[in-house]
This record gives sequence, structure tokens and C-alpha cells, in this order.
Amino acid sequence: MLSTVIPEKRSKASVKKQGRPSDPVKRQAIVAAAARSFFDAGFAASSIEQIAADAGVSKVTIYNHFGDKRALFTAAVELECEKMRGYFSLDDMPRGSIRNRLMAIGEGMAAFLSRPEMIQFERRIAAETEREPAIGEAFLKAGPWRMKNAFSAFLAHAASIGELIVDDPDLAAEQFVSMCKGMGDLERRFGADVSEETSRHRIKGAVAVFLKTYGAEADHGAAPRA
Repeated sequence: MLSTVIPEKRSKASVKKQGRPSDPVKRQAIVAAAARSFFDAGFAASSIEQIAADAGVSKVTIYNHFGDKRALFTAAVELECEKMRGYFSLDDMPRGSIRNRLMAIGEGMAAFLSRPEMIQFERRIAAETEREPAIGEAFLKAGPWRMKNAFSAFLAHAASIGELIVDDPDLAAEQFVSMCKGMGDLERRFGADVSEETSRHRIKGAVAVFLKTYGAEADHGAAPRA
């Protein structure tokens, strides 16, 4: 009897081990389904039940992975922002001058923020934040603040290798993003059509002003030599 029991136990252990690799796959499916739901319907209208059904898992599986709906929302926003983080990755950054790389970042950011689903999502989040401020804070932490930190790190690296002269990378990051967006962010939010030509003109101007201030060859107010 002992010889029949031992193989049975090993078989169960083997099955359990084989099941573990599926957890990351399930998690990805849940986050992807949640992102679609939050972007399409908003936070308040998205239900764990429907997200579970769309992901092909149970509600219990979602709660086991994330704990609650807000944590799932954070993961979904982080997933969306990963599409943008590639523009700040030192490994994925296109080669060329600092001007060309800043142009690539500005254009990538504009394309990311101008997508209709992103505009719709931001509108919904703004409306839902009035009822539940914690949702707005969760969005800022998972999205804009996270992206700002990545861009700040990029600027700090550029300064460390002598391409820029930046004392406060966080402030410089905010200034660059604000100049690139200009009125475009506000215009799109209220239904105005912003052409690619207009957007590129803004970004080109933002890069020029930024490099005039922070470029390694810019005049940073040093006292004239005697």
C-alpha cells in the first residue's frame, strides 16, 4: 500500500508546482481586463465581477492577487504607463543628440496623452475624484508622479554625463512637460482638435527653450571673465 500512496502524493505535488507558473499569466489577464474596464467605463462603474468574467478568472482570484478594487486600479494605471516609460528608459532611448532625444520624449508623451481613451479616462477620473479623493491620489501615484520620477532620472543621468546642467531634475521635468503640452492638454479635454503639426511646433519650441536654459552649452548666468 505504501508504494501506491507515495506516487500519488508526488503526483499532487507535481501538479501544484506546474500550476504556479500560471499565476503571472492570470495576473496579466486580470490587469489587462481591468485596464479596459476602467478606461471604458471608469472606476465607479467597473465591477470586480465583470472584470473577473472578462479575464476568465474568479472574484476570489482577483482578491487573492490584489486585495481590493483600488489596488487593481493602481495596477491597471501602472500597466498603461509602462507604455510611456519606454521613452525614459536608458536602454531603449534612441541614440543621437540630447535635442533629438528630448524631441522623441515630447512627441511620445503627446501621442500618449492625446489618445481618445486617455482623454476620456482622465475626464472620468476627475469626476470620480470629486466623490472619492483617494481615487485621484491613486491615479497620480500610479501614473503622472511615476512618469515624472522616470523622466527626472533621465534628466539627472543626462546631467551626470555632461549633456545638461540641471540642479533640480524634478523641477526641470515639470517645466519641460508643461511647455510640451502648452494649451493642447486643455484644448483636447474640452473637445478641440489639436493637429499633429501644432503639437510638434509646441514640442520643438519647448525643446529649444529647455536647452537654452539647461543645455551644457547654454549661458547659465556665469559672471563675465575679466
